[in-house]
Amino acid sequence: MRAIAWLLRIFCYLFHTILSLSLLALGGVAVLSGVHDMKLETLPWQGTQLNHWLLILGTVGLFSVLLAVTGKLRFLLSAWSIYAMVMLVRGVFFSSMTFEGREDFHNWLWLIAGAAVALIGSMTSPGKRRA
Repeated sequence: MRAIAWLLRIFCYLFHTILSLSLLALGGVAVLSGVHDMKLETLPWQGTQLNHWLLILGTVGLFSVLLAVTGKLRFLLSAWSIYAMVMLVRGVFFSSMTFEGREDFHNWLWLIAGAAVALIGSMTSPGKRRA
């Protein structure tokens, strides 16, 4: 059982690191290139405000993963995981988002499934070894 919890935790760290780096990269490119009309259906902001929020969210995500890996403030990763899951579900199912086809919708479902597994992994805590 401990091995499954460990695998879930590692998956959570990897998933949220990649998600956070993606947000940082997208926000960084948008800010540096001067894009002012960007819109992502999964997030409630648009334009310049979205660009800055992408940078903020990417930084918060990486910070929460780093703190969880070092064993400090692990609850931040759980809070970040809940936030990411809520924003994905809200954006996919409760927004005006349109899909390019069935495969596009399935890709979003896989992303939500990955976020759900990462959420479960964020709730696991490393057990103490018995002597």
